[in-house]
Order: sequence, then structure tokens, then C-alpha cells
Amino acid sequence: MYKYKQSSDSQHCRWQYNVAETTCIMPFLDLQRKFGLNVDRWILVQSGEQPYKRAPRCHAFEKDWIECSHGIGLTRSREECKIEFEDFYECMHRQKTRQRLYEIRKQKDKLIKEGSYTPPDHHTGKADERP
Repeated sequence: MYKYKQSSDSQHCRWQYNVAETTCIMPFLDLQRKFGLNVDRWILVQSGEQPYKRAPRCHAFEKDWIECSHGIGLTRSREECKIEFEDFYECMHRQKTRQRLYEIRKQKDKLIKEGSYTPPDHHTGKADERP
């Protein structure tokens, strides 16, 4: 059976197989921590320290989701924090936005084909006539 345990002073832990007491195994050389670098730790949680101190795109949505699900467990958080997670997921993947833009483009093409809509010249690729 696989077990996992993380020490409070280390972020580098791994899975161990059939070990009675699980422990964290530090990497052989932890150069990031030794030299004070933050190369890939910022990828794991956007709420963590970011390069150049700039907030990531979906930081607010992730923060809401983490605050909602903190301390209530996986089962309850799936039900109670569903809205926050959906907002965070949409911010990350933009699926609903892409679907909406696809439908708009489809409707525009349909109207152009029917002849009830004519796009402006600068949208069709024609050069502007300048005096």
C-alpha cells in the first residue's frame, strides 16, 4: 500500500511502498533551497510567491476556492465549493468563453451568408482609402 507523508519543514516528499512509518525523503541536492531560487514552486499554487511579484491571472478565483474548501474535507468541499471551483476552472481553461465565441462566430457567418449583415471594410481585409 502506498502512503504519503509530508514533513512541515520540507516540500519535497514522495510516495513510499510498504513502509510502516512513512517519512519524507529529501532530494539528494536541493539546490533551489540552498541558493534561494524559486524555479518551479510557484507553479503548484498560484497564491504562493510569484516571480516578479505579479499576481497571476486566476489568483482571486483560486484564493476563493481554497478559502472555501479549507478545513471541511474533500467530500464536503466538492458540494459546498462547487461554484468557486467552477469559476477557477473557467478562469484557467476558458472553455465557456471559447464556446460562446464559437457560437457568435457561427451566427455571424450565418448572417453574412444570408446577406443580412455586411462586415465593415476593415474586417474584410480591404485597405482603407486615405486622402
